[in-house]
Amino acid sequence: MNMSKKMIICMKWGTMYGSEYVNNMYGMIKRNISYPFDLFCMTDNTDGIRNEVQCLPLPELGFKVPPGAPGKWPKQALWQDDLYGLKGVALFLDLDSVIVGNIDAYFEYGSENDVITARNWIKPWLRGAQTSVFRFKIGSHPYMLDQLRENPNLCVTYQFEQNYVTSEIRGGVTFWPHSWTKHFRRHCMGPWPLRYLKVPRLPNNCKIVTFPGSPNPPDAIEGRWNDQSKNRSVIEHLKDASHKKGLKQIYKHIRRYLKPTPWVGYHWKP
Repeated sequence: MNMSKKMIICMKWGTMYGSEYVNNMYGMIKRNISYPFDLFCMTDNTDGIRNEVQCLPLPELGFKVPPGAPGKWPKQALWQDDLYGLKGVALFLDLDSVIVGNIDAYFEYGSENDVITARNWIKPWLRGAQTSVFRFKIGSHPYMLDQLRENPNLCVTYQFEQNYVTSEIRGGVTFWPHSWTKHFRRHCMGPWPLRYLKVPRLPNNCKIVTFPGSPNPPDAIEGRWNDQSKNRSVIEHLKDASHKKGLKQIYKHIRRYLKPTPWVGYHWKP
């Protein structure tokens, strides 16, 4: 095995995620990798981040994301030609990811020149990328950022950055094996009637569970949909539905039930 140091990148901007997300990310990586590694956090606020993490400023996007583009477009700054002098292959992880198994294979799979992502779980037939967990060679695709700087309205055209990556990466993206990277709501919680009966499951052979949208990892641990809600019994949750206006809001509320999920807490820690 080539024991060269591996590079992992995360990004933190704004106030959605606190320093505990970065600190827990470092701890999860350390427990689940055989290689020496560096975790680089590109952020606008380093307060509270553990010393082992190498913090860098958020890279310049170089354009203003226009209204009507809801994706996480700051991630596209990673494509620039010179990323703080970093060289080689990097694994990017969204901060709301939970590492539940050994991640060595994310560095061993495919060619170093591949852009490798999870498959879009919502519409898998489109063969779209999901960029919560993706690997790339730094500096190999600077045109991806150049195009956006020349025409920021591409953000509106594609809406989400992963759609842009799917369509614009030259040579196309490669996908991780299906079992490695899973979506908490889609693969762990199951269909909504069963959410009232069963704790979300950890899929077999999974290495990383991602948490797009709500709930986030601390919500799953507590058994709530978001940090504005509380853990409630099934009866209490159903009673609350009577306070919602309209069938659409009632249906949305009924679906958003989550039992406390101990395995998330077991893994998501410093």
